[in-house]
Amino acid sequence: MKRLFIALGLTAALVLSSCKENASSKVNTENVEVAAERDLQAKNLPVMNFEKTEHDFGTITQGAPQETIFNFTNTGSAPLIITNATSSCGCTVPNPPKDPIAPGETGELLVKFNGSGQNQVTKTITVTANTEKGQEILRIKAFVNPKEGGPSAALGPVK
Repeated sequence: MKRLFIALGLTAALVLSSCKENASSKVNTENVEVAAERDLQAKNLPVMNFEKTEHDFGTITQGAPQETIFNFTNTGSAPLIITNATSSCGCTVPNPPKDPIAPGETGELLVKFNGSGQNQVTKTITVTANTEKGQEILRIKAFVNPKEGGPSAALGPVK
């Protein structure tokens, strides 16, 4: 018990003596300036504004290739750089612009869909860019009818 009181007393003395230093004297003004500049630059980000975030191809025949363009504008204050564009399956291929999009400029994201699947299909395209959110999600959808004479066509319409 005596050891516990001694340990607590030493810990309290250490804590109280360490707080006597003037903390403001330890602040490096050069680091404060660098941090302020970094924070100011963090506010200068590109913003992707799409005209539409979803496209409906309507009713299509299975295997009929489709494509659409998603138009967007960089409404931010820094160049927009798209680093990646992926889809939820291999049947959908996004083709983003390779060059940076300057503030106020527009760009196009071409999306090709090979018409696979059956009935109602929805595919997502994830666009990775240097925006505040980091990613934008786009969708395409279609109602896919089986090909004429295909194995599903022999079954007839669904009732």
